[in-house]
Amino acid sequence: MKRQTSSERLSHRRLRYTVRVILRDPLALFSLLVILLLLILALFGPWLAPYPEQGEGRTNVPDRFLPPSGAYWLGADQLGRDILSRIIVGVRIALQAPAIVVLLAVAVGAPLGALAGYMGGWVDNLIMRVTDLFLAFPSLLLAVTIVAAVGPSLTNAMIAIAISWWPWYTRLVRGVTISLRERYFVEAARSIGVPSGTIILRHILPNCVTPILVQATIDFGTVILAEGSLAFLGLGTQPPLPDWGLMVSQGRSFILDEWWISTFPGLAIFISVLAFNLLGDTLRDILDPRQYR
Repeated sequence: MKRQTSSERLSHRRLRYTVRVILRDPLALFSLLVILLLLILALFGPWLAPYPEQGEGRTNVPDRFLPPSGAYWLGADQLGRDILSRIIVGVRIALQAPAIVVLLAVAVGAPLGALAGYMGGWVDNLIMRVTDLFLAFPSLLLAVTIVAAVGPSLTNAMIAIAISWWPWYTRLVRGVTISLRERYFVEAARSIGVPSGTIILRHILPNCVTPILVQATIDFGTVILAEGSLAFLGLGTQPPLPDWGLMVSQGRSFILDEWWISTFPGLAIFISVLAFNLLGDTLRDILDPRQYR
């Protein structure tokens, strides 16, 4: 029989540890199941929705304001569209926005943070002063200002949120880089003449993946909430697209009588944000070497 190497044994132990952490924590298992469900709905939503054409925006006025029933499990909205179908079809928008925003924020913020932390001096001061300038404004307020200036749309909303989000990754990666640049493997690479850019790309950034991954997972939920807030204000996704925040906004005028129009999309936002936050906490426990030991 082939003997396992030490790296294979370590990977097997870490896999068993990961499974054990998830199974022992009901909240972690709940978050994983919710996110798995969201991914399935994002991929196959138009085929799983009871009324896919209504989910995409087709009106059905004779059934407007119908309460939850066998025909419409979560009720119908002010235009007679099935709330459940619109929530299911809207999952793709709900996951697309945070995915693009987080990727843009990491792509801009992580290299700048690594450069600032490794180089120090005037480079660090310049990058961090620009970062502080962006952080001086509340993220959502800055995003609202940008979208109001360039025009409301989902694309503009994602770009605006990304512009207000990258400084957090810059500060995060800078802090990790400062602790890494004095490590022996970085000093060894520097002593044999490896260029600074190569050290940052091959030695610094790969060792920043764990905190970036944890922060990005938590930010997924936060960006869902931010994008929904912009849509609620009329600055994000435009009708008839099934954005959860837009659905909450459209139903706020009928909240006292037709409560289901806003309540169920609001619950979808709440559960999604909660799931990503719980998953981020679980990843932090799994990826933290001190917890593993």
